[in-house]
This record gives sequence, structure tokens and C-alpha cells, in this order.
Amino acid sequence: MGAKASTRRPNAAWESLPSPEERMGQAIELMMSFADRTGLTGGRPQRRYLWTDAFAVRNFLGLGRATRDERHTELGLELVDCVHGVLGRHRSDDPRTGFISGLDADEATSHPTRGGLRIGKELPERRPGERLDARLEWDRDGQYFHYLTQWMHALDQSARARRSPIFAAWARELAETAFRAFTYVIPGTSRRSMYWKMSIDLSRPLVRSMGQHDALEGHVACLELQATGSELGRPAGTGPLLEEAAGFLSMIETHGLATADPLGIGGLLVAACRLAQLEHEGFVRPGPLVEALLGAALEGLVEYADRHELRLDALERLAFRELGLSIGLHAVALMEQLAGDTPDRSRFSEEARAHLSSLARYAPLGRSIEAFWMDPEHRRTPTWVEHRDIDEVMLSTSLVPEGFLLRIPVK
Repeated sequence: MGAKASTRRPNAAWESLPSPEERMGQAIELMMSFADRTGLTGGRPQRRYLWTDAFAVRNFLGLGRATRDERHTELGLELVDCVHGVLGRHRSDDPRTGFISGLDADEATSHPTRGGLRIGKELPERRPGERLDARLEWDRDGQYFHYLTQWMHALDQSARARRSPIFAAWARELAETAFRAFTYVIPGTSRRSMYWKMSIDLSRPLVRSMGQHDALEGHVACLELQATGSELGRPAGTGPLLEEAAGFLSMIETHGLATADPLGIGGLLVAACRLAQLEHEGFVRPGPLVEALLGAALEGLVEYADRHELRLDALERLAFRELGLSIGLHAVALMEQLAGDTPDRSRFSEEARAHLSSLARYAPLGRSIEAFWMDPEHRRTPTWVEHRDIDEVMLSTSLVPEGFLLRIPVK
């Protein structure tokens, strides 16, 4: 079926965008609905999915800070425990039982991320020796590296919100586990690569190709965890992730980062924003990576905008992918603030500042995406309903992005 143009102008709802207070209220409503629907509150069976839950944790923490309502913060921390209790264990339809780390109950409770965390897909993982069906693999369980990095950041924000070395240790253990399981040295070379998807027990790759931005996300996550560990006072015997950060950095090819996928563009902008914050706080020396990320994001955004995909009907659009871009455009606004607050020009190169200026011109695109998916009519389509949990959580992130984008201060 060919793409059908919508009769609705994509920018028609800009002027009806909600006020900051209304955005907060709508974000809270979306998150409380998600909490009830997925068993975090209300007594329904637990329905956990790692990507969605990682966004949800940060949303709850951000809402808690913004409203000063401890109830939201506690929901975020309760969700951490729920995820570890469900996605840190084998599936109910798996002959294996217990924790996927192989640890006994006491050890697994103390180290819930040592074996990684399942994705939470509906279908069981592909069996050893079973032929790969690329279409079906999207619906099969296992472990995704880029989901694990999202959870590392959720744990890092939890550690910062509670000034808790325990959450920080769990995040570091997850980074160490993921580096060991997903990366490898290419035979006959000294170069390192990584797998995109691993089995639940991390014993075998399920998809051998390397994700376009996986190494980047791993590198940024390690830098963030190093900084938080330093601020909290790293417990004895825990490493600073220097080997892991360097290993991921060695795999980043800056000339191959550009993408026209809206979720990927948003990811580049978020990574740049987190690096810029670390540089601004003095935890990372200013370098060329932020400039490269902004340049790659701009290249992809120009191509994406030229495709006019936002003129399609809701039936032909995926909300969570578009919302990834609108969240990334919020990151551009935050980086502009950082650049304005930084008298030392070396922290943002002239080229980086030029990229930021160009990217800022696309802010209306983000507002258009939010306005489109705030429309109740568009949230009744099968594509929204099928992905309702992730769509609603990421819409909430876009409405109130601070918990996701801003490093929570360690008081």
C-alpha cells in the first residue's frame, strides 16, 4: 500500500500546544495510566519491557523532582525492583528457572544486573541451531545491548536521585557484563566489534551484526557511570570502567553515525547532550565527539525533513520513533543553554555551535510531532494501540523531558 498524504496540515496544532502546567498534568496522567496498566500499581499482572521501563523510571524521577511529590520518585524506584524481579529471571515458558545470571536468590538480589536483563518480548528466544527468521526475530526475546544502555542510565539517575552507591554499583556491573558479553576482538586483528542481540543467558549471539550507535551509547554510558561513581565515592573493589569506555570508543566510526531514522537522530542528539553536560561539569575533557554527533544528527535531520513523512496519516506512522526525535530536539535546546552559559569557547567548538544553530531551526518539527500525537483521534489508530505502552511513556518523556535529559544533581 502506498503512502497516503494526510489532509491535515502537520503544523496546524502548534498554537494549541499545552502550557507547561498542562504538559506536566498530561505527562503525569500518561505515566499513572501506564503504571496501572502494566502492574506497577493496581494489582494487575506485571508486564515489563526493558526499553519502555527504562524511559518510565526516568520519567517518574523527573516528575518527582519537578512536582516535589515523593510518590512519583518512589514509583520510579519500585519499577527498578519490578524490572529486576521479572526481566532478571527466566521466562515462565522457559524450562530454565531462577535468575538468568545463574546466581542463587541471595546473590542475585544483591547483584540483579550481573547477568544482564531480558528484553521482555512476547515470543521465546530462538533455540540453538534454529534457523534465523529476520522478521520473526523482532518478536523474540533475548538481550539487546541498546536496551541495556538505557537501563544503565535509568539506574544512574536513580543513584543520583537517592545518592545511592547501590544503584550505581548495579549500573556499573551491568556495563561490565554487557561489555564482556556483547563485544569481541575480531580474529586475526586487534580491532574490536560487537553483537546486536544475545541470548537470554548471554551464551551465544542471536544477531551478529553491530548496531549503528551501540558503541556510542556504551561509551557515553560508561563516562556517565564513571562520573556518578566519582561523585558518590566509589566503593572499594569496583572499577571505574576505563577499559570498557576505551573499548567502546575504539569502535565508534564518526563518519558512519548519520541516519535518517527519527529515533536514531534523536539518539545522536541525546548522546551529544549527555556528553556536553559531562564536559560542562568537568568530568570529561572537551573533544571532537560532540561536534561529530551534532553534525551527523543534522545531516540525518535534513534528509528526514525532506521526506515529508510527518504528512502521512497516523496509520502509517510509528509514534515512538517520531517521539525519539522530538525528545532529541529538546536536547538541542538544553545544549544551546549550555553553550550560552559557557564562556570558555573551547567547550563548544565554533562548528558545534553552528550545528546547534542549524538544528534549533527544526524545533517546530518536534512541536509538530507532539501536537500530532496529543490528538486523541491519532491515539485510537491500531499502530498506536499496538505500541501503547512505549508510545505513551515516550510521549510523556517528550512533554516533560528533564528526567531523561538532565543529569540529576547529587546533593
